[in-house]
Amino acid sequence: MYKIVKAEELTTNIFLMEVEAARIAKSCQPGQFIIARMDEDGERIPLTICDYNREKGTITIVFQIVGASTQDMASLKAGDSFRDFVGPLGCPSEFVSEDLEALKEKKMLFVAGGVGTAPVYPQVKWLHEHGIDADVIVGAKTKDLLILEKEMEAVAGNLYVTTDDGSYGRSGMVTQTIKDLVAEGKHYDTCVAIGPMIMMKFVCLMTKELNIPTIVSLNPIMVDGTGMCGACRVSVGGKVKFACVDGPEFDGHQVNFDEAMQRQQIYKTAEGRAFLKAKEGNTHHGGCGNCR
Repeated sequence: MYKIVKAEELTTNIFLMEVEAARIAKSCQPGQFIIARMDEDGERIPLTICDYNREKGTITIVFQIVGASTQDMASLKAGDSFRDFVGPLGCPSEFVSEDLEALKEKKMLFVAGGVGTAPVYPQVKWLHEHGIDADVIVGAKTKDLLILEKEMEAVAGNLYVTTDDGSYGRSGMVTQTIKDLVAEGKHYDTCVAIGPMIMMKFVCLMTKELNIPTIVSLNPIMVDGTGMCGACRVSVGGKVKFACVDGPEFDGHQVNFDEAMQRQQIYKTAEGRAFLKAKEGNTHHGGCGNCR
């Protein structure tokens, strides 16, 4: 059992939990995820690691209520436990293995949308702890839906907050702020964008126009978290990849977002899943071994 030591509602339908998981905390890196399960009959839920404390042996997760399982998870309190808490899974962010001195020469921009702020935070924090300051754009629909602002402000070189309705910070989409920063003379060697699929798509269209290499995290399309369900199958540079076993991070300029988003809609029904399985054959699953 994995005890919850902290549970709080960050904003409407978005929750944060700190969980005792010493072995995961000891070895996890930014960009990776865990799979949580409430009980023996519960659904396996993949969640990107928001933070970790190696000394305390804890992992912090942030999730949004999107269905029955996350609704049940939101009812858990400090002192309750998860039946399973598995990880770290997925590949760490590429910059973790880069030469630090070379990394310090890079100008990095992070773009977080909505709950995507949670997986962006540990990456920016890791850089800050290694003496590297990155610019961060955090976007939300309204001020009330903004999360982790103070935490992000403490580790970002410069933090730019945007709201779609103009209720706080800069007004408009995150793409406009990217364009504005470059117009103001900012130069970026790399952009990392994490958020809703539609946001990442338009960020990539913008950064491709501005000639900024961009990494995206496709954690929003993960369901099973092991490659067996076929939900996170995606085309990257014309090749079949699976977010949970090959990613979740990929070259955003190579991701076929339109195909991925259309596939998400089809996958929601049993009929749709059967259609995809028949259409994609041996490339439908990532973990079954047929496509390796």
